[in-house]
Amino acid sequence: MVRTETVLDSWKTVRQDTAQAVEDFPSTELDFKATPDLMTFGELARHVLDAGHALSGMLLDGVDNMAELKVREMIGKYRPQLPEKLDAATLASELRKSIETQTAALSAKGEDFFSGIITRFDGQRVTRLEMLQSLKEHELTHRSQMFMYLRLKGIVPATTRRRQAKQKGA
Repeated sequence: MVRTETVLDSWKTVRQDTAQAVEDFPSTELDFKATPDLMTFGELARHVLDAGHALSGMLLDGVDNMAELKVREMIGKYRPQLPEKLDAATLASELRKSIETQTAALSAKGEDFFSGIITRFDGQRVTRLEMLQSLKEHELTHRSQMFMYLRLKGIVPATTRRRQAKQKGA
């Protein structure tokens, strides 16, 4: 059985590394993108912030059928009320602040809440905990893109730096 606390703690760790990637990336180059058809680094970070805040907000509000929603409108309703363009320091700070507030609110919900069945955007029926896991996986996907952008700039992501430091200390 997967425990809610484990999923929330794991998401917090993922988010901390996402925020660290924003701090590590050259702040004057948030408009960088690997190819013309991809999101910029800044857009990826903002998307993580908006989607994480919005989807967890929908869960907290008891939205149980996301397939019937107009996704863009709902994300707009739930996303943090911030200027569209944010500097790197503000973006990293908001990523950290959002994960703390959202996971604290989610932690206050009982196990019955997380075992409740909802319908995802794709029509799939899942528990709220499974939806939360999907949200974390969504962030991991975009964090991986951000890590690739870091690598393209010659910057080693925080996760690799930690592993390397651990290996040196072993």
